Amino acid sequence: MRILLVTTMRNEGAFMLDWVAHHRALGVTDLLIFTNDCDDGTDLIAARLEALGLARHILNPRGGEKPIQWQALAAASKHPDFAAADWVIAADVDEYLVVHAGAGRLADLFAARPEATGFAVPWRLFGNDGVREISATPVPERFTRAAPPVLLWPFRARCYKAIWRNDGVFRKIGVHRPQGVERDRYQPATWVDGSGAPVPQDITKGMLPALLTETDQYGLAQWNHYVLGSAEDFLLKAWRGKPNHENEAIALDYWVANNLNSVVDESILPRRALSSDLRAELFADAELNELHQRALAWRKAKVAELLQQEAWLRLYCAVRSAGSTQVLPIEEQRALLRHHARVVRRQK
Repeated sequence: MRILLVTTMRNEGAFMLDWVAHHRALGVTDLLIFTNDCDDGTDLIAARLEALGLARHILNPRGGEKPIQWQALAAASKHPDFAAADWVIAADVDEYLVVHAGAGRLADLFAARPEATGFAVPWRLFGNDGVREISATPVPERFTRAAPPVLLWPFRARCYKAIWRNDGVFRKIGVHRPQGVERDRYQPATWVDGSGAPVPQDITKGMLPALLTETDQYGLAQWNHYVLGSAEDFLLKAWRGKPNHENEAIALDYWVANNLNSVVDESILPRRALSSDLRAELFADAELNELHQRALAWRKAKVAELLQQEAWLRLYCAVRSAGSTQVLPIEEQRALLRHHARVVRRQK
Protein backbone atom coordinates (compact mmCIF):
# COMPACT_ATOMS: atom_id res chain seq x y z
CA MET A 1 0.00 0.00 0.00
CA ARG A 2 1.40 3.37 -1.04
CA ILE A 3 0.50 6.39 1.06
CA LEU A 4 1.47 9.78 -0.34
CA LEU A 5 2.00 12.85 1.85
CA VAL A 6 2.36 16.22 0.09
CA THR A 7 3.70 19.28 1.89
CA THR A 8 4.87 22.79 1.07
CA MET A 9 7.58 24.48 3.12
CA ARG A 10 9.38 27.77 3.50
CA ASN A 11 11.91 28.28 6.28
CA GLU A 12 10.75 25.21 8.23
CA GLY A 13 14.15 23.51 8.53
CA ALA A 14 14.20 23.48 12.32
CA PHE A 15 11.06 21.30 12.40
CA MET A 16 11.49 19.05 9.38
CA LEU A 17 13.35 16.03 10.71
CA ASP A 18 10.99 15.33 13.59
CA TRP A 19 7.92 15.86 11.38
CA VAL A 20 9.23 13.62 8.59
CA ALA A 21 10.17 10.85 11.04
CA HIS A 22 6.75 11.03 12.68
CA HIS A 23 4.77 10.59 9.49
CA ARG A 24 7.07 8.05 7.89
CA ALA A 25 6.67 5.98 11.07
CA LEU A 26 2.88 6.22 10.75
CA GLY A 27 3.14 4.52 7.36
CA VAL A 28 3.71 7.26 4.79
CA THR A 29 5.63 5.62 1.95
CA ASP A 30 5.97 8.57 -0.45
CA LEU A 31 6.70 12.14 0.58
CA LEU A 32 6.65 15.10 -1.80
CA ILE A 33 8.27 18.22 -0.33
CA PHE A 34 7.84 21.48 -2.25
CA THR A 35 10.05 24.38 -1.10
CA ASN A 36 10.15 28.04 -2.05
CA ASP A 37 12.14 31.15 -1.14
CA CYS A 38 14.04 29.47 1.70
CA ASP A 39 16.61 31.39 3.73
CA ASP A 40 17.25 28.76 6.40
CA GLY A 41 18.26 25.72 4.31
CA THR A 42 14.88 23.99 4.24
CA ASP A 43 15.51 23.22 0.58
CA LEU A 44 18.90 21.71 1.40
CA ILE A 45 17.38 19.46 4.05
CA ALA A 46 14.72 18.33 1.58
CA ALA A 47 17.41 17.59 -0.99
CA ARG A 48 19.35 15.51 1.54
CA LEU A 49 16.20 13.58 2.47
CA GLU A 50 15.75 12.85 -1.23
CA ALA A 51 19.33 11.60 -1.47
CA LEU A 52 18.60 9.25 1.43
CA GLY A 53 15.49 7.92 -0.30
CA LEU A 54 13.08 9.39 2.26
CA ALA A 55 11.39 12.05 0.13
CA ARG A 56 11.20 13.73 -3.22
CA HIS A 57 12.17 17.39 -3.25
CA ILE A 58 10.70 19.80 -5.78
CA LEU A 59 11.74 23.45 -5.96
CA ASN A 60 8.64 25.59 -6.26
CA PRO A 61 9.79 29.13 -7.13
CA ARG A 62 7.19 31.83 -6.85
CA GLY A 63 5.55 32.62 -10.18
CA GLY A 64 2.27 32.86 -11.99
CA GLU A 65 -1.10 33.97 -10.63
CA LYS A 66 -1.78 31.15 -8.16
CA PRO A 67 -0.77 31.50 -4.50
CA ILE A 68 2.43 29.63 -3.81
CA GLN A 69 0.79 26.73 -1.94
CA TRP A 70 -1.83 26.14 -4.63
CA GLN A 71 0.93 26.33 -7.24
CA ALA A 72 2.69 23.43 -5.49
CA LEU A 73 -0.47 21.37 -5.07
CA ALA A 74 -1.29 21.78 -8.76
CA ALA A 75 2.15 20.38 -9.61
CA ALA A 76 1.71 17.56 -7.09
CA SER A 77 -1.60 16.59 -8.73
CA LYS A 78 0.32 15.92 -11.96
CA HIS A 79 3.21 14.08 -10.32
CA PRO A 80 3.66 10.33 -10.95
CA ASP A 81 3.65 9.66 -7.20
CA PHE A 82 0.09 10.95 -7.01
CA ALA A 83 -1.05 8.63 -9.78
CA ALA A 84 0.64 5.68 -8.07
CA ALA A 85 -0.68 6.36 -4.56
CA ASP A 86 -3.40 4.29 -2.89
CA TRP A 87 -4.06 6.99 -0.26
CA VAL A 88 -3.29 10.72 -0.32
CA ILE A 89 -2.71 13.34 2.39
CA ALA A 90 -1.75 17.01 2.22
CA ALA A 91 -0.40 18.53 5.44
CA ASP A 92 1.84 21.28 6.76
CA VAL A 93 4.81 20.97 9.08
CA ASP A 94 2.80 22.34 12.03
CA GLU A 95 0.25 19.51 11.66
CA TYR A 96 0.95 16.11 13.24
CA LEU A 97 -1.41 13.22 12.62
CA VAL A 98 -2.26 11.18 15.70
CA VAL A 99 -3.96 7.82 15.11
CA HIS A 100 -5.73 6.49 18.20
CA ALA A 101 -6.85 3.27 16.55
CA GLY A 102 -4.81 0.09 17.09
CA ALA A 103 -1.06 0.53 17.26
CA GLY A 104 -1.29 4.11 16.01
CA ARG A 105 -0.42 3.68 12.34
CA LEU A 106 -2.34 4.66 9.23
CA ALA A 107 -2.99 0.99 8.49
CA ASP A 108 -4.82 0.79 11.82
CA LEU A 109 -6.98 3.78 10.90
CA PHE A 110 -7.92 2.23 7.55
CA ALA A 111 -8.63 -1.14 9.19
CA ALA A 112 -10.96 0.51 11.71
CA ARG A 113 -13.25 1.65 8.87
CA PRO A 114 -12.39 -0.56 5.87
CA GLU A 115 -15.46 0.64 3.98
CA ALA A 116 -14.36 4.30 4.10
CA THR A 117 -13.03 6.02 1.00
CA GLY A 118 -12.08 9.14 2.91
CA PHE A 119 -11.42 10.40 6.43
CA ALA A 120 -12.22 14.01 7.30
CA VAL A 121 -9.91 14.08 10.32
CA PRO A 122 -10.46 17.24 12.41
CA TRP A 123 -7.87 19.61 13.72
CA ARG A 124 -7.12 19.81 17.42
CA LEU A 125 -5.80 23.33 17.95
CA PHE A 126 -2.87 23.55 20.37
CA GLY A 127 -2.18 26.86 22.09
CA ASN A 128 1.05 28.61 23.05
CA ASP A 129 0.72 27.92 26.80
CA GLY A 130 3.06 30.80 27.64
CA VAL A 131 6.07 29.38 25.77
CA ARG A 132 8.34 32.25 24.80
CA GLU A 133 11.49 31.06 23.05
CA ILE A 134 12.52 29.05 20.02
CA SER A 135 13.84 25.66 21.11
CA ALA A 136 15.37 22.49 19.68
CA THR A 137 12.89 20.37 21.67
CA PRO A 138 10.38 18.77 19.28
CA VAL A 139 7.08 20.60 18.98
CA PRO A 140 4.80 17.79 20.26
CA GLU A 141 6.83 17.59 23.46
CA ARG A 142 6.68 21.35 24.10
CA PHE A 143 2.98 22.01 23.55
CA THR A 144 0.43 19.84 25.33
CA ARG A 145 -2.45 22.22 26.03
CA ALA A 146 -5.23 22.43 23.48
CA ALA A 147 -8.79 23.33 22.63
CA PRO A 148 -11.57 21.33 24.31
CA PRO A 149 -12.88 18.32 22.37
CA VAL A 150 -16.12 20.12 21.47
CA LEU A 151 -15.66 23.63 20.12
CA LEU A 152 -17.73 25.48 17.52
CA TRP A 153 -16.05 28.90 17.72
CA PRO A 154 -13.61 30.04 16.48
CA PHE A 155 -14.94 28.26 13.41
CA ARG A 156 -11.55 27.03 12.20
CA ALA A 157 -11.34 24.81 15.27
CA ARG A 158 -13.71 22.49 13.38
CA CYS A 159 -11.68 22.41 10.19
CA TYR A 160 -10.32 19.09 8.99
CA LYS A 161 -7.57 17.67 6.83
CA ALA A 162 -8.61 14.85 4.52
CA ILE A 163 -7.02 11.43 4.06
CA TRP A 164 -8.56 9.85 0.99
CA ARG A 165 -8.42 6.74 -1.12
CA ASN A 166 -6.96 7.56 -4.51
CA ASP A 167 -9.50 5.61 -6.54
CA GLY A 168 -9.96 8.15 -9.35
CA VAL A 169 -12.93 9.98 -7.82
CA PHE A 170 -10.77 13.07 -7.23
CA ARG A 171 -8.26 14.37 -9.74
CA LYS A 172 -6.52 17.06 -7.69
CA ILE A 173 -4.97 17.68 -4.29
CA GLY A 174 -6.31 20.53 -2.17
CA VAL A 175 -5.10 22.20 1.01
CA HIS A 176 -7.79 20.62 3.21
CA ARG A 177 -9.63 18.21 0.95
CA PRO A 178 -9.38 16.65 -2.51
CA GLN A 179 -10.49 18.64 -5.53
CA GLY A 180 -11.62 17.93 -9.08
CA VAL A 181 -14.40 15.49 -8.22
CA GLU A 182 -15.86 13.04 -10.70
CA ARG A 183 -19.39 13.79 -9.57
CA ASP A 184 -21.04 10.63 -10.90
CA ARG A 185 -18.58 8.46 -8.91
CA TYR A 186 -18.48 10.35 -5.62
CA GLN A 187 -20.34 8.69 -2.74
CA PRO A 188 -20.64 11.03 0.29
CA ALA A 189 -21.76 8.19 2.55
CA THR A 190 -18.34 6.55 2.31
CA TRP A 191 -16.61 9.47 4.06
CA VAL A 192 -16.21 9.41 7.84
CA ASP A 193 -14.87 11.81 10.47
CA GLY A 194 -12.11 11.33 13.02
CA SER A 195 -14.32 9.06 15.11
CA GLY A 196 -15.44 6.97 12.16
CA ALA A 197 -18.93 8.48 12.06
CA PRO A 198 -20.48 9.52 8.73
CA VAL A 199 -19.54 13.04 7.70
CA PRO A 200 -22.72 15.15 7.86
CA GLN A 201 -22.29 16.88 4.50
CA ASP A 202 -20.82 16.60 1.04
CA ILE A 203 -17.09 17.22 1.56
CA THR A 204 -16.79 18.80 -1.88
CA LYS A 205 -18.91 21.71 -0.63
CA GLY A 206 -16.41 22.99 1.92
CA MET A 207 -13.82 22.21 4.54
CA LEU A 208 -16.15 22.51 7.52
CA PRO A 209 -18.47 19.49 7.49
CA ALA A 210 -18.44 19.06 11.25
CA LEU A 211 -19.59 22.52 12.29
CA LEU A 212 -22.99 21.53 13.62
CA THR A 213 -21.88 18.30 15.23
CA GLU A 214 -21.39 18.98 18.92
CA THR A 215 -19.52 15.77 19.62
CA ASP A 216 -15.93 14.69 20.22
CA GLN A 217 -14.71 13.63 16.77
CA TYR A 218 -11.27 12.38 17.76
CA GLY A 219 -12.07 8.73 18.53
CA LEU A 220 -9.94 7.23 15.76
CA ALA A 221 -7.63 10.07 14.76
CA GLN A 222 -6.91 13.78 15.02
CA TRP A 223 -4.58 16.34 13.51
CA ASN A 224 -2.62 18.12 16.22
CA HIS A 225 -2.33 21.63 14.81
CA TYR A 226 0.48 23.53 16.50
CA VAL A 227 -0.62 26.69 14.83
CA LEU A 228 1.22 29.24 17.01
CA GLY A 229 4.36 27.66 18.43
CA SER A 230 6.41 29.81 20.78
CA ALA A 231 5.97 33.59 20.84
CA GLU A 232 9.21 33.89 18.86
CA ASP A 233 8.09 31.28 16.33
CA PHE A 234 4.84 33.19 15.89
CA LEU A 235 6.77 36.34 15.08
CA LEU A 236 8.45 34.49 12.22
CA LYS A 237 5.11 33.11 11.07
CA ALA A 238 3.67 36.63 10.92
CA TRP A 239 6.75 37.89 9.05
CA ARG A 240 6.44 35.07 6.47
CA GLY A 241 2.68 35.52 5.95
CA LYS A 242 0.03 33.09 4.81
CA PRO A 243 1.08 30.78 1.96
CA ASN A 244 -2.35 30.70 0.28
CA HIS A 245 -3.78 34.08 1.38
CA GLU A 246 -0.83 36.32 0.78
CA ASN A 247 -2.78 39.57 1.17
CA GLU A 248 -4.02 38.68 4.67
CA ALA A 249 -1.74 39.71 7.50
CA ILE A 250 -1.11 37.44 10.47
CA ALA A 251 -1.65 39.72 13.45
CA LEU A 252 -2.87 39.73 17.04
CA ASP A 253 -6.39 38.56 16.12
CA TYR A 254 -4.86 35.41 14.62
CA TRP A 255 -3.05 34.76 17.90
CA VAL A 256 -6.18 35.31 19.98
CA ALA A 257 -8.28 33.03 17.78
CA ASN A 258 -5.84 30.15 18.17
CA ASN A 259 -4.30 30.43 21.64
CA LEU A 260 -6.51 27.73 23.16
CA ASN A 261 -5.03 26.09 26.24
CA SER A 262 -8.07 24.93 28.20
CA VAL A 263 -7.32 21.18 28.36
CA VAL A 264 -4.25 18.94 28.43
CA ASP A 265 -3.87 16.57 25.49
CA GLU A 266 -0.79 14.37 25.64
CA SER A 267 -2.19 11.60 23.45
CA ILE A 268 0.62 12.01 20.92
CA LEU A 269 3.37 11.33 23.45
CA PRO A 270 2.97 7.52 23.71
CA ARG A 271 3.01 7.39 19.89
CA ARG A 272 6.41 9.08 19.80
CA ALA A 273 8.01 5.67 20.30
CA LEU A 274 6.92 4.71 16.78
CA SER A 275 9.32 7.22 15.24
CA SER A 276 12.17 7.16 17.77
CA ASP A 277 14.49 4.95 15.71
CA LEU A 278 14.03 6.95 12.51
CA ARG A 279 14.47 10.24 14.35
CA ALA A 280 17.72 8.95 15.76
CA GLU A 281 18.89 7.88 12.30
CA LEU A 282 18.10 11.28 10.79
CA PHE A 283 19.94 13.21 13.46
CA ALA A 284 22.86 10.77 13.24
CA ASP A 285 23.34 11.79 9.62
CA ALA A 286 26.10 14.42 9.85
CA GLU A 287 24.80 16.51 6.95
CA LEU A 288 21.20 16.55 8.16
CA ASN A 289 22.22 17.36 11.71
CA GLU A 290 24.39 20.25 10.58
CA LEU A 291 21.62 21.62 8.37
CA HIS A 292 19.13 21.29 11.22
CA GLN A 293 21.41 23.24 13.56
CA ARG A 294 21.91 25.94 10.93
CA ALA A 295 18.15 26.26 10.45
CA LEU A 296 17.64 26.60 14.19
CA ALA A 297 20.35 29.27 14.38
CA TRP A 298 18.77 31.13 11.47
CA ARG A 299 15.42 31.29 13.30
CA LYS A 300 17.02 32.73 16.41
CA ALA A 301 18.99 35.30 14.42
CA LYS A 302 15.93 36.35 12.42
CA VAL A 303 13.89 36.88 15.57
CA ALA A 304 16.67 39.03 17.01
CA GLU A 305 16.62 41.09 13.81
CA LEU A 306 12.83 41.53 13.86
CA LEU A 307 12.83 42.61 17.49
CA GLN A 308 14.97 45.61 16.49
CA GLN A 309 11.99 46.91 14.48
CA GLU A 310 9.23 48.71 16.34
CA ALA A 311 6.25 47.14 14.55
CA TRP A 312 7.45 43.58 15.19
CA LEU A 313 8.41 44.41 18.75
CA ARG A 314 4.87 45.71 19.36
CA LEU A 315 3.38 42.48 18.01
CA TYR A 316 5.72 40.38 20.13
CA CYS A 317 4.85 42.32 23.28
CA ALA A 318 1.14 42.04 22.48
CA VAL A 319 1.17 38.27 22.14
CA ARG A 320 3.26 37.90 25.29
CA SER A 321 0.63 39.93 27.18
CA ALA A 322 -2.51 38.49 25.62
CA GLY A 323 -2.88 35.36 27.74
CA SER A 324 -4.92 32.28 26.86
CA THR A 325 -8.06 32.64 24.77
CA GLN A 326 -11.34 32.29 26.63
CA VAL A 327 -13.61 29.46 25.49
CA LEU A 328 -17.04 31.01 25.14
CA PRO A 329 -20.25 29.38 26.43
CA ILE A 330 -21.63 26.94 23.85
CA GLU A 331 -24.76 29.06 23.29
CA GLU A 332 -22.59 32.03 22.33
CA GLN A 333 -20.44 29.82 20.10
CA ARG A 334 -23.57 28.67 18.24
CA ALA A 335 -24.76 32.27 17.80
CA LEU A 336 -21.40 33.44 16.45
CA LEU A 337 -21.25 30.47 14.11
CA ARG A 338 -24.68 31.22 12.66
CA HIS A 339 -23.88 34.92 12.31
CA HIS A 340 -20.56 34.14 10.59
CA ALA A 341 -22.37 31.84 8.13
CA ARG A 342 -24.82 34.62 7.25
CA VAL A 343 -21.99 37.12 6.71
CA VAL A 344 -20.13 34.71 4.44
CA ARG A 345 -23.27 34.02 2.38
CA ARG A 346 -23.92 37.74 1.88
CA GLN A 347 -20.37 38.31 0.70
CA LYS A 348 -20.55 35.63 -1.98
